[in-house]
Amino acid sequence: RMSGEPRVCSLLLFLFLSHEGVCQKDPSFRQDLHPLLQKMAEEIIEGSYLNALLDLIQFHSSHVWTEDLPHRVLAYLNSQNVAFTIPGLQAAAENYLEQYLYQPQKLLEDLRNTDAQQFHMAMKYLLEDKQDRLDLKDIVIHLGEIREQALQSPGVNRSLFLITLERCFQLLNPLECVEILGRMLRGSSGSFLQPDITERLPQDLREDAFKNLSTVFKELYDQTSAHAQKALYSWMTGILRTPSNITDECVSWVSAEKLWILGRYMVHLSFEEIIKISPIEIGRFISYDNATKQLDTVYDITPELAQAFLQRISSSSFDMKNTSTIHRLGLLVCFYDDLELLDAALAQVLLHQMIKCSHLQGFHAAVQKLKADLLDIATENQTLNETLGSLSDAVVGLTCTQLESLSSEAVHGAISTLNQVSGWARSQIIILSAKYLAHEKVLSFYNVSQMGVLLPGISTQAFYSMDRRDLWQVLRSTTSQHMSDLSPVQQQGVLSKLMEAEDTVSGVVEIPTVFFKEVSLFDLQRESGFNVTVLKEKELRRSQALFLYELLTKTTGRPEELLSAGQLVKGVQCSHIDAMSAEVFLTHFQYFKNNFFLLSPDQSRFLTSVPASRCVRFVISLGKKHLETLVLDSHKRNLVLRKVQRCLDGSIADEYTVDAVGNLLCHLPATFIERGISPKAWATALHGFKGCTDLSPEQKAAVKLRLQEQCGPPQNWTAEVMKDLGPFLGLFSGDELHMIATKFPDILQQTASKMVGRLPPKEFLWTVFESVRNSSSENPNFDPTSGCHGVVAPSSHDIFKLAEANAFWEPEVLLCMEEDTFIRNVELLGAVKGFSWPQLMALKEKAIQVWDLPSYWRDYHIISLGRIALALNESELEQLNLSSIDTVASLGQQTEWTPGQAKSILKAFLEGSGYTVQDLKSFHLVGLGATLCTMDTTEISLIKISEFRVVVARIGTLSCSTPVLAEFKNKAEAVFGHPTEWTSSVLQELGTIAAGLTKAELRMLDKELMPYFQPSAIRCLPNEIFKELSTEQIASLGPQNAAVVTHAQRLQLSSAQLQSLEWALDGAKSHSWHDAPASASPTSPSCAGFQTGAPTSWGLWVGFSLLLLMAESL
Repeated sequence: RMSGEPRVCSLLLFLFLSHEGVCQKDPSFRQDLHPLLQKMAEEIIEGSYLNALLDLIQFHSSHVWTEDLPHRVLAYLNSQNVAFTIPGLQAAAENYLEQYLYQPQKLLEDLRNTDAQQFHMAMKYLLEDKQDRLDLKDIVIHLGEIREQALQSPGVNRSLFLITLERCFQLLNPLECVEILGRMLRGSSGSFLQPDITERLPQDLREDAFKNLSTVFKELYDQTSAHAQKALYSWMTGILRTPSNITDECVSWVSAEKLWILGRYMVHLSFEEIIKISPIEIGRFISYDNATKQLDTVYDITPELAQAFLQRISSSSFDMKNTSTIHRLGLLVCFYDDLELLDAALAQVLLHQMIKCSHLQGFHAAVQKLKADLLDIATENQTLNETLGSLSDAVVGLTCTQLESLSSEAVHGAISTLNQVSGWARSQIIILSAKYLAHEKVLSFYNVSQMGVLLPGISTQAFYSMDRRDLWQVLRSTTSQHMSDLSPVQQQGVLSKLMEAEDTVSGVVEIPTVFFKEVSLFDLQRESGFNVTVLKEKELRRSQALFLYELLTKTTGRPEELLSAGQLVKGVQCSHIDAMSAEVFLTHFQYFKNNFFLLSPDQSRFLTSVPASRCVRFVISLGKKHLETLVLDSHKRNLVLRKVQRCLDGSIADEYTVDAVGNLLCHLPATFIERGISPKAWATALHGFKGCTDLSPEQKAAVKLRLQEQCGPPQNWTAEVMKDLGPFLGLFSGDELHMIATKFPDILQQTASKMVGRLPPKEFLWTVFESVRNSSSENPNFDPTSGCHGVVAPSSHDIFKLAEANAFWEPEVLLCMEEDTFIRNVELLGAVKGFSWPQLMALKEKAIQVWDLPSYWRDYHIISLGRIALALNESELEQLNLSSIDTVASLGQQTEWTPGQAKSILKAFLEGSGYTVQDLKSFHLVGLGATLCTMDTTEISLIKISEFRVVVARIGTLSCSTPVLAEFKNKAEAVFGHPTEWTSSVLQELGTIAAGLTKAELRMLDKELMPYFQPSAIRCLPNEIFKELSTEQIASLGPQNAAVVTHAQRLQLSSAQLQSLEWALDGAKSHSWHDAPASASPTSPSCAGFQTGAPTSWGLWVGFSLLLLMAESL
């Protein structure tokens, strides 16, 4: 049952049914009862509780509520000789109105049956922003609360949207209806905007209402499918074209005002329609003050249409080589092609305007080429030193060689431009920062405050060498917004300096949010000044939250203070929740719900929901969560999904069911996707499938089959189909993709450029590669050196467009790349995940050709290599200048180093920097990262405890060998005491270091601590050590830890231990089953989840097991 919503409804009935004199029959009450209240009473009798509430709202809006009115209404009800009981009516009303949340179609039906006045009241009070309430003397009905809870349901939103389309324009002012539609559409993130919506939109809207509704559609443009965009464009132009007296087909219906009304939809005008726009009208449009703002938003315009608009503007009275005109062009400037006779000043103006081109949804490679051409013109007859400050963001196109040639004076003079430009590569930032700070021996607040986006170019050592007061001043200034861009090693360097003074303890609470998550548990334990207020805005690691929550529970008596303190909710333990009464838990459940994304999987399972007994509630509640984090065991997850399908009666019939299913859509089996989703529901379901990132091969095949049924073979697709199916193109075969690439090469390449953060299938990348290579308009590129003649090597244009598809260049082709092309694109190539070893070797050889032997490479050369550095052998790594910990840290971003390579990196750093192991600072340890795993135990013992203790959490992320972890564990004992003294926060802080425990130490750990091992530590426990865990300890691991137990570890376990592991996977706690009969069951709440058997004192603990119990009962 949804908390809160029935309470308001029961107040309504309580008002009428619990007043003194219920049984009186006084005819006078009936005779003078207001007709509206009589109507309301009749509706209560009929069970039309929504209508009754709306009539009450209407009466209250125009009449004074007097104390005798309840008597009169109750007397009227009683006079109708209707048999009722107060509890029965109250329960009926609660159930009726609550069902709207679970059966929103019923709300649509009931709103269809309201009269005009009731409908007006519903729209007014459900959809207005103000928090209205009905003050009925002793009773207050909070309409704002009703509205807030109703609008949290997608199904309720959908019903209100549909009823607005059906009835609103017939009964209400069109402007009010547009406002209502706007609210509903914005709340749906555009998912309600399906192509068929235009069939329900009025064709005769007043001009002001049409303009307002068009504005709503323009706001939701990016959330609208291509098909829906086309339909809405047709609806808008259908109205804009009429009335029209134009009979000449050569004369355009498009006027300046109509272009303004179309807004972003102007990109749907055809090429033929654009070139027919009269010069006068296009001139008027460009003259509008808001024309530039509109043109700044045409993110999906194509080069062809942009050129057409530019041609029409050129035909008007506007001079295309006038600075004022260029300022008005918006994103059209990204396709400016009149470079003939362009002077340097105008080229600089164009470059400045092209900053906004990064917002385009495609064609970035062409934009980059135009910028390069303009850059050449802008610097003609002038040096880079002279023009640096006037090149806008085109400066990111300068190579490292060009940046190295700059004088420090030129960089100083241009810093106000350079510090705002986005798109810098890390190597470029390093060079420019070094140029700017060339004459500064020690950093000051002033020069650091001028750095802006170049701040990450400052070395960790330079930060550490700053005066502490200057550093605090930086953190309290606007420059602090760029501190989040610092690497972990830089952040640790800053934090080390801040914590260095004698008054460190008093300063911990003042550490800024961006650095607070790096504060060690050791330092937190020494602080005594924490309170809820100072933690509200802090970002916390879970170990910090566990410690701080436990600490503050001793001084803060009100749970809501802790639960509302930002990320402190991460530290809630099952024992804290166990200590709450049912009333307290329910009162504060909203805090958990609002911060669900912060909770660990074990916390999430423990707080899944309050028990639900109905199918629809079960599905809706589960659909709001991510099932894969609640149920880690695949067998149990399949059981839950079978019950979900039973609840759905084997099908998803309409959009409402899709709304209810929510995130569960991604877990439906392939057979259900194929046959269980109706055509009516498919469009909405498809919108949901776009967010599914981990579909199985069978699910993908089912989705593809449905797409083919809906859209036909690729050769029949339209541009709109292609755009809408972009996220699903990876499902298609090579032959099918080839047809797509032939028909829509630009859209295919745009789709590929949007697949950031995930690796598309090889067949898809190969198609992109072929498409780009075949469409390349540049002359063949090849290195003139021996063996490369005639080899078509990649150009900068190709490399930029291909992104991850660069992985298909042959090694010999990469080796034949022109030197300038390599220099300009080395960081892009270094980011390609799919390069094979021969390709990486070829690129390494190219780097040696261009930069000479590794011993000559500068720090920015090394940092720019990315994965290419993996091809360096141990000897070459030892030749590198790795004296800077920042350079070492950049190499550490690669995770594929062999132990020998990692050892060479560590050796090169120690030799290059002159440090010994005992000299290492905390930030050195962070920067060395996984290379620490190559140290022997003697070397690890030399690390200072004072430095180790402040970066324990970072070292605890490393998966080192058992002897190394054991030595780190020994150091941890010097910080946190013997393992028997460790707390949940300490165990969480240690991470993999806890895997260094001996058999005896592991056996001595309290079983209550087992859920606070990090999963990475469980995986790192040697098999022979893991098997020493007792059955109680294993049962207490919790589902998350139990799920990562390896096959090799399982093989070492006894049958009793394996049974315990199953209990842990199910979310159960340790049990006394050894001594109890088989039928016995635990009676206390489980910290790792719900227990079967006797109920707890108030039965709220549901966890994963309750999901199964609920499913089995349905």
